[in-house]
Amino acid sequence: MASTHKKVIVRKLDRDAIPGYVSPEFVSEGKLELLNVSGKVVMIELAEVKGVYFVREFSETESFSRKTFATRPRTEGLWVRLKFKDNETIEALMPNELTQMQPEGFSVIPPDTRANTQRIFVPRTALESLTVLAVIGGPAARRKKAAAAPAGQEELFGE
Repeated sequence: MASTHKKVIVRKLDRDAIPGYVSPEFVSEGKLELLNVSGKVVMIELAEVKGVYFVREFSETESFSRKTFATRPRTEGLWVRLKFKDNETIEALMPNELTQMQPEGFSVIPPDTRANTQRIFVPRTALESLTVLAVIGGPAARRKKAAAAPAGQEELFGE
């Protein structure tokens, strides 16, 4: 494993939770590579994983205080609704950039940014559906549109 490890709690579809650490390239060949808290490397089938929750601290009762946004998010990206195979539904933000898309799944930011969970990697196999609710643009996108407006009407024919 690489020298940079992130704290995670791996939630499985059978409701089991495994705390540990992952490297930046933690998915390979359909398996998740996890260094558990006792120092043993564990390989978990990606089809068994509901989500990899990147957390600030390990805690026994890891749950969201909010599963939806109270108002329209302000951060740029795609506002999405994820429906898992176990019928749990959450809203999240994901980057609106194709270069950050992974074939195995999606990285999303949950609604409550002050909670213990900072980011979630959701395997495609854990989802029943993914719905894009809105595309959120930042202030830079609005300035580009305003700057691109033409100054006047172009003449098409020499009149």
